[in-house]
Amino acid sequence: MPRYGSFAFSTLRASVTKPRTLAAALSLFPGFALAQVKIGLVLSLTGPAASLGIPARDTATLFPKEIAGQTVEYIVLDDASDTTQAVQDTKKLISENHVDAIIGSSITPNSLAMIDVIAEGETPGISLASSAKIIEPVDAKRHWMFKTPQTDAMMASAITEHASQHGVKTIAYIGQADALGETFYAEVAKFAQIHHINVVANERFNRTDPSVTGQILKIMAANPDAVVVGAAGTPAALPPKTLIGRGYKGKIYHNHGVGNNDFLRVCGADCNGTFLPASPVLVASQLPSDYASKRLALDYIARFEKLRGPGSVSAFGSYAWDASMLLNSAIPIALKSAAPGTVEFRRALRDALEATRGLADTNGVVNMSATDHLGLDQRARVMVEIDKGKWVYQPH
Repeated sequence: MPRYGSFAFSTLRASVTKPRTLAAALSLFPGFALAQVKIGLVLSLTGPAASLGIPARDTATLFPKEIAGQTVEYIVLDDASDTTQAVQDTKKLISENHVDAIIGSSITPNSLAMIDVIAEGETPGISLASSAKIIEPVDAKRHWMFKTPQTDAMMASAITEHASQHGVKTIAYIGQADALGETFYAEVAKFAQIHHINVVANERFNRTDPSVTGQILKIMAANPDAVVVGAAGTPAALPPKTLIGRGYKGKIYHNHGVGNNDFLRVCGADCNGTFLPASPVLVASQLPSDYASKRLALDYIARFEKLRGPGSVSAFGSYAWDASMLLNSAIPIALKSAAPGTVEFRRALRDALEATRGLADTNGVVNMSATDHLGLDQRARVMVEIDKGKWVYQPH
């Protein structure tokens, strides 16, 4: 079993003029022996998506420092919520740091941008972002890509099911003007049609926009029964706050990219009574005792809250934890075929990840295959209501 605790942990920025060398980074940790397995992390630690990347970085401090008798080094790079920086970070990790696997990025556009580099470098990647396009279809490039968060399709179907059960006949959509917003809209529209719900408006906004008043006025003119917000992190608070400020009385649904306390803080009372499909981690203590992921979710929460304090846990940290669990399972298998730091090891590690079966993690039970590089089923999602700044489990 892997051991957990303190470990050599380097946080670097690829964009600085004089990047710290590995030796300099390791000098911060006296007595550290050179790692035999290297894992790179590309996370959004600054910029609009920082509320997604920071919990993943904090979770990484809890990763095992030894797996199957091999010491492990983790190298964290900040992509600044920017696709170009994510690509540069990925290239650096592969060509300079010679990592055996990469976890990241925190967001869909960056993860999509990293695919070509990861495939060219024959380095397995585990994304922490939502879009199914990161791993589907499993072609020659996505052969190297895996992910831990629930797909947008899984979550869009949960939203439309809940809306249909509560009498919603028309919905409007407002999403980010990027790959996340586009792919989530496509899934919402598809499942809305299945449930005989008409989409009456479709708007976009940028992560950095100070206002969405124009888009919200168009949505309210269409008088929808519900509004779906396809956005992630704290920028996702702007549409619901504007809707409430304009007197909207219908239902509001969020993408699962808002599952952290920073979003609750920014949205405040305006998000009370709104809904989202979410990771079981957000409401683990409220789940039935026989729920598939409850025990492991509670274990992760206890570890994270010991580090960051009560109420600090988020879904985005759990996605990083689950990525680590995948590697903990796959690395011992790959070590039987080759030594870390070689292309043969990376290929064996990729194959071992794809062969993962029956691995319980904080979000569900993972059963990968050659055509499914997520491996989760509908047990990996729950419907949650925001009530007085808290996540409240909504049983079927």
